[in-house]
Amino acid sequence: MAATAPSLAFSGVSSATKLHRTSSSSSLRSRFPCVKFKSSKITATISVGDKLPESTLSYFDSDGELQTTSISDLTKSKKSILFAVPGAFTPTCSQKHLPGFVEKSAELRSKGVNTIACISVNDAFVLKAWKADLKIGDDVLLLSDGNGDFTKAIGCELDLSDNPVGLGVRSRRYAMLLEDGVVKVLNLEEGGAFTSSSAEDMLAVL
Repeated sequence: MAATAPSLAFSGVSSATKLHRTSSSSSLRSRFPCVKFKSSKITATISVGDKLPESTLSYFDSDGELQTTSISDLTKSKKSILFAVPGAFTPTCSQKHLPGFVEKSAELRSKGVNTIACISVNDAFVLKAWKADLKIGDDVLLLSDGNGDFTKAIGCELDLSDNPVGLGVRSRRYAMLLEDGVVKVLNLEEGGAFTSSSAEDMLAVL
């Protein structure tokens, strides 16, 4: 399988709103200004028309209590958007991807979306800290796929073990629209690219 060298865009991304400016992401840009990550081409096993496999994910609720939820609970009899990021606190994820869905959450819900959730192969404590760092509310649910079980089940894992930051196996960046747990739209990025999985891309298909 041919190899490519996509980037998680650790350099020079300007922010449009104050949500996109975080001290942690600025620090990452200065420490890792031009990190390139090797990855294989897209090999997802999930596709449009498929029903998502069952899996358990964890998160901290607004009261700071650790909770678990299932894919079926998130998507059954609902219109849902699930999007994934390669890692909390990484610049593109912190400056563009997650804040974009937060900013567009009301507009997405006005189009009939019931659930908006961000999935990352990070533990729930990291995602709790990321949420606090970005100062975002509960418009987007941050879900931990800590061991990558769900990510691997849909074939969206991204092996970054060889990169100097030490990210290990993470998730490819994607956004999917689901109805009753069935994939209606799947925008899967190559590696850590960010070209087709934004909130605006999801609004365009609603």
